[in-house]
This record gives sequence, C-alpha cells and structure tokens, in this order.
Amino acid sequence: MPVAVEAPRARRSFPGANIYKFRTDALNFLQGLQRKYGDIVQFHLGNEQVFLFSNPEHIREILVTNHKNFTKSRGLERAKRLLGNGLLTSEGEFHKRQRRLSQPAFHRERIAGYARVMVEHTGDMRDEWKAGEQRDIAREMMRLTLRIVAKTLFDADVKGEMDEIGSALTTALELFSATMTLPFYDLIEKLPLPQNQRFRSAKARLDSTIYRIIEERRKSEEDRGDLLSMLLIAQDTEGDGTGMTDQQLRDEAMTIFLAGHETTANALVWTWYLLSQHPEIEAKFHAEVDEVLGDRVATMADFAKLKYTEMIFAESMRLYPPAWVFGRRSINTYEIGGYTIPGKTINLLSPYVVHHLPAFYPDPDRFDPDRWTPEEKEKRPKFAYFPFGGGPRQCIGEGFAWMEGVLILATLARKWKLRLVPGHPVKTEPLITLRPKHGMMMTVEARG
Repeated sequence: MPVAVEAPRARRSFPGANIYKFRTDALNFLQGLQRKYGDIVQFHLGNEQVFLFSNPEHIREILVTNHKNFTKSRGLERAKRLLGNGLLTSEGEFHKRQRRLSQPAFHRERIAGYARVMVEHTGDMRDEWKAGEQRDIAREMMRLTLRIVAKTLFDADVKGEMDEIGSALTTALELFSATMTLPFYDLIEKLPLPQNQRFRSAKARLDSTIYRIIEERRKSEEDRGDLLSMLLIAQDTEGDGTGMTDQQLRDEAMTIFLAGHETTANALVWTWYLLSQHPEIEAKFHAEVDEVLGDRVATMADFAKLKYTEMIFAESMRLYPPAWVFGRRSINTYEIGGYTIPGKTINLLSPYVVHHLPAFYPDPDRFDPDRWTPEEKEKRPKFAYFPFGGGPRQCIGEGFAWMEGVLILATLARKWKLRLVPGHPVKTEPLITLRPKHGMMMTVEARG
C-alpha cells in the first residue's frame, strides 16, 4: 500500500494567526501562501484543515472531473442563513432539480430578449447624469443592476425601493462576511447580539420584497415569460412531477437577486476604475463604441460586435474577479498532484490568486485587454481563468452577466467618461464578492 504524501503545510506564527490574516487581508494572505508554498498548500483556519489549490489542472479535477467527491464548504453552508436552499447553496439531487427548473430562463434565446431592458434602464441612468457632478459609481452600478435583474427575471419595478433594498443587501452581506470565519459561529449567531438583530432585520426587509412579488404573481396567474413565471409553472418532469413551494421560490429568487446584480455591479465598478486609469485603452474602447453604435441604441446583435469592450470586461474580471474564492469540502480522501488530501477538509480555489499568476499572465498586475485575443486565450489552460466557477455548479447566469456588462459599458460610454475623484481611496473589500471598500467616487465628464 503506497505511503500517503502530505501537502506542504504553512506554519502559524501564533494561535489564531491565520484567521486574523484571512479576516483582515484575505487576498494578500492567500497570494502569500501560493508564492511561498506553490500549487498546493495546507493550513488551518480555526479548527478547519484547509487546502489552497492554484494549478488549473487541479482546479479542473475538483470542479469537473472528480466533482462528485466534493460538497459545499462551511462558507456556503452558512450562506443558507441568507440565501436559503437556492442554486448556490443546495446540493445533490435537489440542486440538479432546481437547476433543471431554472435553466430555460437562461437559454440564449431568452437572454437575447433581456437586452432591451438592460439598455433601456442603462439609458435612463445615462440621461440622469450631469457633466461635472460626482457620483459613487459603486452605488450607481448596484442600483442599475438591481433594477435590471428585478425587471428581466421577475418583471418587477423596484425603482422606489432600490436604496432600501440595496442598503439591506449591504448590511446582510457585511454582517454575514464579518462572522463567517469566526470560531463557534453557530453558537454566536444564536446570541441576542446587536449585529445578529441587524442581520435579521436586513434579511426580513429583503424577504418582504421577494415574497410580495411571489404573492402578486400567484394571484394574477399571469405568465410574463420571466424567470419567476417559469419557476411558478415549471414541473419537474424528470423527477417527482411537482413544482416549487413559496419557500423554494424565495430561495431561488434571493440567490438570483444577489448573484444577478451584486457580481456584475462590482465587475462594472472595477472596469470603470481601470478605464479611468488607462486613457489609451479608454480611447480605443470609445472608438469601438462609436463605430459599432454611432448615434443609435445598442441591441443584442451589437454584443457580438463589441469585441474590445468584451475584452476589457474580461480583463477587469481577471484583475478583480467578483467571486474571488470558491470553497468545496472533500467527502473522501483523494490523490491530486502527487499528494493525499484527507476527506472532510476544506478545498479553496481562488480566481483572484490564479488570475494573478505570472506563469499565465506576464506582468499580472497590468491592465491589458489584449490578453483576450483568441490567440492569447488559446495559450492558457481553461482554468487559468474561472470567474464564474466551473463544472456542474458553474454560474447559471454567466451568459446573462457577459451581455449585461458589455451593453451597460457601451451604453454609458456613448455619452460619458468617468474620472476618479482625486484622493479617493481605492481598496478591495473581499466580502462574499469583491467590493471596493470605500465605494468609487468618480466625476462624470461629457465625451467631447
């Protein structure tokens, strides 16, 4: 019987050091582990044994080839507190069933129908802006993508509730992220602490909107062709033939509300920031938008023509991937990269770490959209870039996100360019998604 070979183990400078580093500077902590120990390194977060994988072939093995040996990590398990048992957090046969019921709403033909709404809402925002004013573009992009996801997927207008919903989402995410790595979390969340009460209040505010939309739709019995209509009428013909309960609808709706606007909004914020710092790339971007669109409104057909815009968006998500880390818990012991990995351990895959590896991206901190020409993409292994995950749990809304990001960028850039307010601090905040810690205050300038 072969002797098990243990992966390199990172040393702790003092008890609790890793939790402290992960909570205060997770990105640098994980990058530092990779640089010091290589493609596979093990360490402890509290009482959890954790492995960080940074080799694209190992990532493929975990997400695709051997995916049945992995279940959700503690972070996703705890995310049920906010999201319930939706696509992001569910497992096994239930996850397969929910994905089957949701998939038709994300078929290419249906996504094409969402383009008009994306451009219409973006045009409304573009026309609200005025030259010379300063706006928090992080807040603006959150408001915009929230309106788009509410309309395209639930045919609901939440314009009057956007600030309140956005505030509740931010509160819930911040409090959830702040407690996720704490030891004895399951005990702490039951205590009558102010932070727990704020989380429950924020969650209740979000639930009230979701359940109201569900109730209104059930009463009307109207099929509006959106995701909610499809989920309401869908029956699991491959399974037990039943549909979804209000609780299941709520959980899927909450997941899509979060994933469908939070991730794209953050990707857009970082894109505007990067464009503001690279005027030569911005000029090329503007030239493409002018050539493709001229003076007319963007359509779904333009998405395929806005190649450089798509390359810019791809490079932004390389440098600042909204989903900066994925976690999977191994079920059984397995072999990978010459090492034996025990069962019941946490396996971390970080797009942020892999996307900054010089082996795949020379001068990795440089913003260079030309990395995304077909020729350059062909040189890299598939999982050297995985902002939407991979395998059976790959983000169901990836096509939606790509089209939304590109059309929003092009629509706003027809009229405006954005400049970072001098002195505004730019710092990453790795919560559930990779947000700008201090927002992104930018000056709106007319293109001339």
